[in-house]
Formats: sequence, C-alpha cells, structure tokens
Amino acid sequence: MSRSAQICHYRVVANFSDFQLGIYFAGLAGQLPAYPVTYPGLEAAARDKLDQALFDYVAGGAGDEFTQTANQVAFQRWGIVPRMLSGAAERDLSISLFGRTYPTPLFMAPIGVLGAMHETGDLEAARTAAATGVPAVISTLMQDPLEDVAAELGETPGFFQLYTPNDRELAESFVRRAEAAGYAGIVVTLDTWTLGWRPRDLGHATFPQLRGQCLANYFTDPVFRSRLEKTPEEDPGTATITWAMTFGNPGLSWDDLAWLRGLTDLPLLLKGICHPDDVRRARDAGVDGIYCSNHGGRQAASAPALSFLPGVVDAAEGMPVLFDSGVRSGADVVKALALGATAVGIGRPYGWGIALGGAAGAAHVLQCLLAEADLTMGLNGYRTIADLGPEVLVRVS
Repeated sequence: MSRSAQICHYRVVANFSDFQLGIYFAGLAGQLPAYPVTYPGLEAAARDKLDQALFDYVAGGAGDEFTQTANQVAFQRWGIVPRMLSGAAERDLSISLFGRTYPTPLFMAPIGVLGAMHETGDLEAARTAAATGVPAVISTLMQDPLEDVAAELGETPGFFQLYTPNDRELAESFVRRAEAAGYAGIVVTLDTWTLGWRPRDLGHATFPQLRGQCLANYFTDPVFRSRLEKTPEEDPGTATITWAMTFGNPGLSWDDLAWLRGLTDLPLLLKGICHPDDVRRARDAGVDGIYCSNHGGRQAASAPALSFLPGVVDAAEGMPVLFDSGVRSGADVVKALALGATAVGIGRPYGWGIALGGAAGAAHVLQCLLAEADLTMGLNGYRTIADLGPEVLVRVS
C-alpha cells in the first residue's frame, strides 16, 4: 500500500467513532490494527524501536518525573456526568479558532525531536495534518527547514513554535520566514530558556541537538549563517556550539512582549502561561491566544497543568486557550474541553505514532483519540463541544 493510501485510510469520517467499526470489520478478514490502540502499547512499541537514549529523551521528564505523572493522574480525578435521551446519535466535534473552522478540537503539540524519531519526522507531522485536518504546531527544532515542512501541510494550517533566541535579528528572521511560508500563527514558548533538570538525559550524558540533530532552521537561516566564519556544512561542530550559545534567552521579560507582538500580524500565542495574572497581562499586551502547558512535565516541577486550566480560562475572558500536558486518551480530551480549553494538544502519543509509522502511524493515533472522544461524548449524551462545561464533570476520589 502506498504512503498516500495508508494515510487516506485514516481520514476523518462523519462520526469519528466509525473508525472503530473499520477495525472490527477488518478483523473479520483476520486483519489486526497496524499500530497499538492504547498509549501504553504505543510507548512500549516505540521503546522497542528507538535507541534507548532517544526514547528516554522523549519519554523522560524533569527531576523525579512526578509532575509528568501528575499531569496524567489529574485527569483521573474528574468524572463525566452521563445525560440520557439527549439525541446525541451524531456528534459535531468542530471548533472555531482565529477565524477558521477545524473538524476536530485536537492539534499536534510541538515536538523538537520528530526529525530524530523518524528520518522525515517533521514532514510526516505535516503530512498527518494534511490528511486529517488536525493542525500541527511545528517546533523551531526541525530536521527539515520550516519552509519544506509548510509545503506538506496541504490545506490544513500549521503554527510555528518559536524558541526565542538571544539574538533578536535571528528571532525576527524565524518569524518572517514562518510568515512567508504560510504558517497561520506564531506560538512563543516561554518555559524553555534553558534545559530543565532531566536525569534520564543526564544519565546518557547527551541530548539530540547537541549532536547536531534537528537544527535545520538554524543552519539554513541567513542571519544565523552570518554569525559563523564557516558554513554549517563546512564546520557543523562549531555551528552546533553556536546554536547552543544562541538558543535560550534567559533575559526575556514582559518588557519584550511589545517587540514580539510587533514582529507579525499573525495570531500570537504564549505557551507556558499558567497563572491568571500572567493571562491578564498577556491579554492586555495584545496577545491573541494563551497556551496553557507545563511542557508535559519536562522542564520543571509544578502542579499538574490541568489544575491551572480553569483559572487560565476565566482570566482569558473569551480569548482562545490551547491546552496540553498529560493528554493520553479521548476521555482526557473531553475533560479538557469541559474545563474550558478551546483546543487540546497531543504530544507524546502522536510522537510515538511518527516513530512507528510516520504519517500513517500518527494519523492512527489521532483517529484512536478522536474515536474515543466521540464515543465518550455520545454515550454520555453530549452532542457538541458547546454542550461541555465544568458542570458536566464531578470530582472523584
């Protein structure tokens, strides 16, 4: 089967739950799913396939990894209240975001090592977006240049995630390249101006970028190249060290927000905002959206990201709020939407799908999540995302 045929098999359908019917009917012919249908299964399969150091880089978290685990456990503390005879035989999971309508409430969160997990990982994420209509937030850290990745998005918008370097001209160059390539928005990550304490990576004494991986956006950028005496092709080692010295901007502050806002007319989102006061300050500065996240527990110890979401949504006062961190199931997606998220980001699950099967693997993961979310809504009596709110959830022990 061709790559395009494989991906087409996972295209969205009227009710996303119909995806499971395809699996059952294929089973009548003796065909099993090509990839696991649970998160533990995906993670185990990826562990078998990837180099141990790379697997640990993706699977690992900050410190004792309590925050990473707590992100997932936080969803288990909420239960969904069933409502019967509600006419939810057909569901509508579409959302509106920055003037566009998307068929699903999902988006692919940025993963800075997709190009290490699969030889064309960043391109595969874009192809997944094109095939499913699920938008992708594409990381600054890519194995392929942002222009090449944008060309694979098809009609599905992509967003460019910016790790703001300590070189303003380089940051401006990245944003202008993203605009020219057709990205639909800029997502500025705030919580990664330096690496968090990650014992798994320290145990291997390595991380991919320091080995020159996933740095294509830097190595192809005219501003970055102007900072080098030799080209990255001639002296990749020096180029990599220059990247390491340029990557973070520990001095980035609220005083820089006007500069960031002034770089583009595209929607500007701030990723890592978790406190209501920070939401209000960002809103007053002209930011277009908030991205509530604790980086999947990878950067620093904190409370579970889900616990921040209601306060962030209240402070946003109608401004879009994207959310990620700890989402592992379709039921998790529904709970995040009920707590006010406009759209819900998927990280490691689709990353494992990329590692296992490129775009086809990632599309399979998204379809599994959508099928479960669709069934969770329908069987509990909720037809549209507008039907979801905090009142549909109860605290459980």
